[in-house]
Amino acid sequence: MNKREALDMMEYNSQKDEVIVPEYGRNVQNMIKVAKAQTDPRVRQVMVDKIVDMMMMMHPQNRNMEDYREKLWKHVFRMAGYDLDVEIPMEHRPTLEEAMRKPDKVPYPQIGKGYRHYGNNVKQLIHKAIEMEDGGKKEGFVGTIASYMKLAYRTWNKEPFVSDHIIKTDLELMSDSRLSIDDETAIENLSPTDLRTSSSNNQNNRRRSTQGSSNNRRSQSGGRSFKSGAGSGGFKRKRK
Repeated sequence: MNKREALDMMEYNSQKDEVIVPEYGRNVQNMIKVAKAQTDPRVRQVMVDKIVDMMMMMHPQNRNMEDYREKLWKHVFRMAGYDLDVEIPMEHRPTLEEAMRKPDKVPYPQIGKGYRHYGNNVKQLIHKAIEMEDGGKKEGFVGTIASYMKLAYRTWNKEPFVSDHIIKTDLELMSDSRLSIDDETAIENLSPTDLRTSSSNNQNNRRRSTQGSSNNRRSQSGGRSFKSGAGSGGFKRKRK
């Protein structure tokens, strides 16, 4: 065989069938094609079952995923062109129409035009503040919202100085004139460091509360703390 004949016998991937599911490769697709052509239903069933087991072995990290075997069977039917006469461990046989069906559109929270830099959380906080009873607690909550709005506005626009008048106007417009801050009242300046410090303080407070509860339980039990170790009865002897 000369070089010319050898080149003529070569087959390039561009001349082969398209790989439908690339993560399994062309060989798995060819095996499904061979199993699909089997005329004996029992032989065909055994072959497809073994192919599914092999596909699972190719990606063992996904073995514990919920309904992973069902996903593999869907891939098998996809590579078989949804024309495969075998028994499947599922209630519904995969179809092309089901695979082509688009998922329902996920509703995205809508924020008024011009206020997207504040984020949806600010919108929810404003709704919560509107439902609160009038008083000092509500005024403090509104002031906190305005401070966060000022931080978000400064971060979005990358401006070191933000006029309180802008924040007060936006707060009034976003709340349909149901929330407002006096012109004489200054809005507190927040920084990302303040937010991180506040979150850290909350975690420390919860940790102290947990430790305090543990100490109270220890004091109620007589202040003794027993440890298992050397010595009879599980008590640890003290050195003299």
